[in-house]
Amino acid sequence: MNKRGFASDNNAGVHPLIMQALNDVNNGHTVGYGGDVYTQDCLNLFKKQFGEETETYFVYNGTGANIIALQAMARPYEAVICAHTAHINVDECGAPEKQTGCKLIDIWSPDGKLTPELIEPYLTGGGVEHHVQPRVISITQSTEMGTLYSLQELKALCSWAHDKGLLVHMDGARLSNAAAALNCSMAETSAKVGVDVLSLGGTKNGLMFGEAVVVFNKELSGGLKFIRKQSAQLHSKMRFISAQFNVFFTNDLWRNNALHANKMAQNLAKAASGVPGVTITQKVEANGVFAIIPKRWIEALKAHYFFYTWDENRSEVRWMTAFDTTEEDIEGFTKILREIAKKDTN
Repeated sequence: MNKRGFASDNNAGVHPLIMQALNDVNNGHTVGYGGDVYTQDCLNLFKKQFGEETETYFVYNGTGANIIALQAMARPYEAVICAHTAHINVDECGAPEKQTGCKLIDIWSPDGKLTPELIEPYLTGGGVEHHVQPRVISITQSTEMGTLYSLQELKALCSWAHDKGLLVHMDGARLSNAAAALNCSMAETSAKVGVDVLSLGGTKNGLMFGEAVVVFNKELSGGLKFIRKQSAQLHSKMRFISAQFNVFFTNDLWRNNALHANKMAQNLAKAASGVPGVTITQKVEANGVFAIIPKRWIEALKAHYFFYTWDENRSEVRWMTAFDTTEEDIEGFTKILREIAKKDTN
């Protein structure tokens, strides 16, 4: 049960400094629902990180962050455009569509990224009452395929979207990994490229729980506190979310955690790609490794290290690394992988 695997960075524990922060604020009484000093300090810290005009709303989890952001950005007769692999499309049990009332228009993408060229054909029916009206483009950074938008790609996409009268939402569940890989700040790959609303994740990078809806377009923040409450995402003991983010941003803990996870993914991909029968299918740019391996290997490998099969038809698997992944984990995993491959060829 306690053995580290490569299924998800959600499976990792809590960073010791984050756990200490939770313990430090677990003392006495303070005002609930965000009226505490820890939350006020944290909201100011977000302004320093992302810009003084930033408005931040803490929530429990990533799905909550996404549905609240999208509710603030679109009306039920409007549509949200996303990649076919997007978390909001595949892994949120229809919550975005149920909660927003909006239709998701999912677009096939070879690497999890959207471009103006991919989106343009879907911008039809404007002003026609028989059709949903495209309103939001939702992108993921880093993507569900472990790939990254460059800063130039993001600027171009956001500028194009705004010219078309569209808003841009970013699912930043792994924004830490993206910013670390791009050697930039989180603001530089979100607020400063033109993103309107960001769902910022922390759980996949060392937090126990807690994400944030970060609003850069002030026109969208007016009703968000009410949307958060209606969506059952207003945490009464908010100091326990705020305290974690305060440490998260202190001394670049977020960056150090992400850099380590990214490095482990690179090492894993390098080691695994040297095993005959393994084909890496995507660029390894963050902390995810996608590979095709013989189907008959999968269960044997899972018996030692748990991970998920991404595409059963292609026999494509996903291996995720985390802030606590070690070189020993990778050595042990690839040792078993080589043994299975060798046994299969004999």
